[in-house]
Amino acid sequence: MLTAPVSAASVVATRDYLEEAKRVVEAATQPAAPWNGPRKGPHAQAGKYIAVVAEDLRNGGILGVVDGVLEAAKAIGWSVKIFDSGGTPNLRLKMLANGLASRPDGLIIVGGDARALLPGLQPFAERGIPIVGWHVAAQAGPVPGTPVAMNVSTDPLEVARVTALAAIAQSGGHAGAVVFTDTNFEVAQGKADAMAAVVRACGGCTLLEVRDVAISRNQELMPGTTRALLAHYGKRWTHALAINDIYFDYAAPVLTQAGISNAAMVMLSAGDGSESAFLRIRTGTFQIGTVAEPLNLHGWQLIDEMNRLLAREAVTGYVFPVHLVTADNIAADGGDRLIYDPANGYRDIYRRIWQRP
Repeated sequence: MLTAPVSAASVVATRDYLEEAKRVVEAATQPAAPWNGPRKGPHAQAGKYIAVVAEDLRNGGILGVVDGVLEAAKAIGWSVKIFDSGGTPNLRLKMLANGLASRPDGLIIVGGDARALLPGLQPFAERGIPIVGWHVAAQAGPVPGTPVAMNVSTDPLEVARVTALAAIAQSGGHAGAVVFTDTNFEVAQGKADAMAAVVRACGGCTLLEVRDVAISRNQELMPGTTRALLAHYGKRWTHALAINDIYFDYAAPVLTQAGISNAAMVMLSAGDGSESAFLRIRTGTFQIGTVAEPLNLHGWQLIDEMNRLLAREAVTGYVFPVHLVTADNIAADGGDRLIYDPANGYRDIYRRIWQRP
């Protein structure tokens, strides 16, 4: 069978795209830069109690942020109570109602989707209770159409772009990619769309499909999904991209059982930098990178944004730069503890802002 000749222009375009991918990845893997966030703000508002509603504490990203919230709350002198929705749709609004009944001074939502949670958030707004969240919308900052004053996050679309470009760079511009997402969440769908667009723009790459698998049902669904994809695509499937590391927790064992070599299947995640992801990267078990969120730092930022609202000041809108964790840089910035914890002194800076020891 005759094949169409590849034009010189196409070859140049592919080469340029690959070089751009390598430049972006190189920049994203640099050690954490000096702190470029806020340095001034209101002192600690005394004696506050904050309700924290978590989407699912089984998710390493959510758990890491909650740990940061607890650490920062202790530093600022506040009390906190955690309400866990367990990834169950019918528990989300119940946990918000329970949080409201506990009479908090503020509400932090960790995970979830602000617009989907709107019926449960409105009663807080009606009582003048400020709300901030983590990963509750497709973009960082205030969430339009909701009472969420600040969505703390890195830039989800840049996270997705770096993840997909890392796959292109690693493959030499020949990735056969499946993207895993959860369409129940706006931020997840935004990430998946961005990753898919980057793969499509790579002339030598193939986007095999975007697969919708609910995060809350990963343990149940991912083993069978992985086996089905292997059967369908065979060796054409070379790269797995996901909106969260948790997908790989349940895909990796299936790949091992199927006799797939670590070199034959490359995993990259657009968040969040879980302990299991760090372990896979360190041991070279399929996963070569995760665009890790500074989970603990984000917990501190949530408390700082809430403190500003309680002091009747504006939120900062601060967005932390994107960082890709790989085998080459995993030992830095908290990697020895299996987390991405930037060594930029953010704890001391926030304490100084709050005028706390």
